Amino acid sequence: MTSDAIARIRRFNRIVTAEVGALDTSFLGRGRPLGSARVLNAIGHGQSDVTAIRERLNLDSGLMSRLLRALEEEGLIETVPHPEDARRRVARLTPAGAAEFAAYEDLSNTQAGGFLDRHARPDELLAAMDLVASALGRHRIALEEMDPRDPVARACLEAYYAELAVRFEGGFDVKLSRDPDAADMIRPRGAFLVALSEELAVGCVGVKGQGGAVAEVKRLWVSPAARGIGLAHKLMAGAEEAARSLGVEVLRLDTNKALPEAQKLYRSTGWTEIPRFNDDPYPDTFFEKRL
Repeated sequence: MTSDAIARIRRFNRIVTAEVGALDTSFLGRGRPLGSARVLNAIGHGQSDVTAIRERLNLDSGLMSRLLRALEEEGLIETVPHPEDARRRVARLTPAGAAEFAAYEDLSNTQAGGFLDRHARPDELLAAMDLVASALGRHRIALEEMDPRDPVARACLEAYYAELAVRFEGGFDVKLSRDPDAADMIRPRGAFLVALSEELAVGCVGVKGQGGAVAEVKRLWVSPAARGIGLAHKLMAGAEEAARSLGVEVLRLDTNKALPEAQKLYRSTGWTEIPRFNDDPYPDTFFEKRL
């Protein structure tokens, strides 16, 4: 890496740190530093297990204890033993804490809106932010199994269809493809995985099954902002793991010549090209993998 690239990254770090108020002793003017605000935010968004919060925020146990103690002394949270494991503790907001959480949410939303309002090309700014967030938070991206009819899953699928419509020579109409029924991608037949980066969906993949030994991988998609960080490999590994748990012995998939990166992925991860196995009008290359 060149010295110029390093200097630009460090400039970026300094500007972001200053703009978001990471070093302020009174983050967003509420009288406490960012660390305390982040713990309060995690609890307000449904995180309760103290250990899970500490790991999510990458805090050492000593600092986490101090932050929790300070919030308790302010009357914003209370911690109690975990109902299933007395060695663990859970935290919850008090009414005062809920009010403070709401105040932070309003201020944070206003701050975020201000970043966009000050830029002449807000969509480009958002795209750049998504790219940086995906790159820096790659280790925090988690796969979650969900119903493919869930709005989050549907948004991924719609983005996938829209991209195919642009990349395929003759466009793409999902009504003309062999679009799998949702029930075929829900247990006990199949599964549908969504990749979440801080609650933002950045990828998906489905396992379409009928309860037998053979199933298909369908709808592999990665957001443009999350490409180049190994997420497609992670999604495919997740699909294979889900298939094994369903008792699947052979996986198949199809793809189109307009997606050379997909073919490269399959060939490099143990998939073998096979003859056509369906009458879908869009694919022209077919693969199989024995688990």
